[in-house]
Amino acid sequence: MIKTTVRALAAAALALLPLAATVPAHAAETLSLHDAIKALPQAAESRDGYERSKFKHWIDEDKDGCNTRNEVLLAEALTPPTVTAGCKLTGGTWSSYYDDKVVEGPSGLDIDHMVPLAEAWDSGASQWTAARRQAYANDLGSERSLVAVTARSNRQKADQDPATWMPPAADAQCTYLADWVATKLRWSLTVDRDERDTLRARAVDCEDTDVEYDRV
Repeated sequence: MIKTTVRALAAAALALLPLAATVPAHAAETLSLHDAIKALPQAAESRDGYERSKFKHWIDEDKDGCNTRNEVLLAEALTPPTVTAGCKLTGGTWSSYYDDKVVEGPSGLDIDHMVPLAEAWDSGASQWTAARRQAYANDLGSERSLVAVTARSNRQKADQDPATWMPPAADAQCTYLADWVATKLRWSLTVDRDERDTLRARAVDCEDTDVEYDRV
């Protein structure tokens, strides 16, 4: 089950749960996957100076007691968890679209940054302010930016881009490419040559896939 289906099933459960405030965005644009990849600026990558701590997360921006991790879990739950004091979550079920696994309970899930923090640094975030890096690391303004997946798949992915890692579930491939490209466009991040070549090659099998995104 792809992520968009998961979000739709969870929407009703979220009606009374406000999400954290996000950076104001421009009007959404929609491109074919091919054209969206073409729109990505190409540049060499550098990890000089990267430290994960330079992207502050998980925060509780709207002060409702639930940090970004828990906001994502609440947003993506197939079966809503029980929420108790301190935004402690118990029970619930989730679908990890990377590996097409259904997970019971939140402890088996990681919240993955679609474009990993290290990759974002390599691709332009090294030049950002601390405030913009924090906004990126806690981006609840786009359903593509953060995703609840099995801890196993998230740790296999680590900080790799699509040139070296793709989700193992066959049905996830085109969705993942669209999510990756949309996130890079949203945050005006670059791609390197190998990444661009891989995206173009893999997009051949995703002719009917569109990319919807807004810029921040």
